[in-house]
Amino acid sequence: MTVLVTGGAGYIGSHMVLRLLDDGERVVVLDNLSTGFRWAVPSVASLVVGDAGDGDLVRTVMRKFGVYAVIHFAGSIVVPDSVADPLGYYHNNTVKSRALIEAAVASQVKHFIFSSTAAVYGSPDQSPIAENAELKPVSPYGWSKLMTEVMLRDTAHAHDFRYTALRYFNVAGADPAGRSGQSTARATHLIKVASEAALGKRGHMDVYGTDYPTPDGTCVRDYIHVSDLAAAHSAALAYLRAGGQSDVFNCGYTRGFSVLEVIEAVNKAAGLKIDARFAPRRAGDPPSLVAASAKARDTLGWKPVHDDLDGIVTAALNWERRLEELKAAS
Repeated sequence: MTVLVTGGAGYIGSHMVLRLLDDGERVVVLDNLSTGFRWAVPSVASLVVGDAGDGDLVRTVMRKFGVYAVIHFAGSIVVPDSVADPLGYYHNNTVKSRALIEAAVASQVKHFIFSSTAAVYGSPDQSPIAENAELKPVSPYGWSKLMTEVMLRDTAHAHDFRYTALRYFNVAGADPAGRSGQSTARATHLIKVASEAALGKRGHMDVYGTDYPTPDGTCVRDYIHVSDLAAAHSAALAYLRAGGQSDVFNCGYTRGFSVLEVIEAVNKAAGLKIDARFAPRRAGDPPSLVAASAKARDTLGWKPVHDDLDGIVTAALNWERRLEELKAAS
């Protein structure tokens, strides 16, 4: 029996593949390589180049590899881009997810783990944010993910099908063994951008908004190490296998850091001072997003081990250096 990972050649997906292989699972990756990398998929996993929204292809893959579970990462993730191109985001994140869910049901795949987001909460009134908080996205990206959660909920009511939706907060860092990391060109993740600036890959970096209602005026986010996030998916898979019911879970550390605090952590790790320039707010950015994650810890038995901003930043910087080595060797 095999686990299908969509978007498994991308940043988070590749770390999930590594975790599954480390756990002894058989893995098939479906990725169109629009933002992912063929080299990010280990040779012991099977790679099918194609689109997760291609129902016929997905059904063929599920049948050929004996897929019993899907972990779905494929999609678009940049909040400001979703504001500029809402229809593109609804198509890529929602319409294609519907096709994937339909193929799973038709193929009698009973376990589905969905890569959701804290953006479903919008600008919440409470902090930290629990899973039962009001869902009121402020961007098409958040809505596109919430719509998929709704489709999963309704599908689980109608079919022999169970799912977990993991609502990520801000993912950062890299595999401790140096096997994978954030490699996408023009990435917008703060720690990735700051690491590139620290190593001279960018002349400067922008800080979007300094007038938010936060202690230093910049956005506050809960940063989770990508390997801990992969571990949460592994725990969710074990939960579903054991008969767990469909549910949603936050993935974060219940502690937030501002943009300026992150930049200072990168400065400290790199031993220099980044050229950080203040810029206007970006559309769709809430002031603060910090996870209440007791539910994932208690229900899934999730035990994060990389809850340290300095460690996350150091891992990201090490990966940026590793990328330069990979480019030089190619």
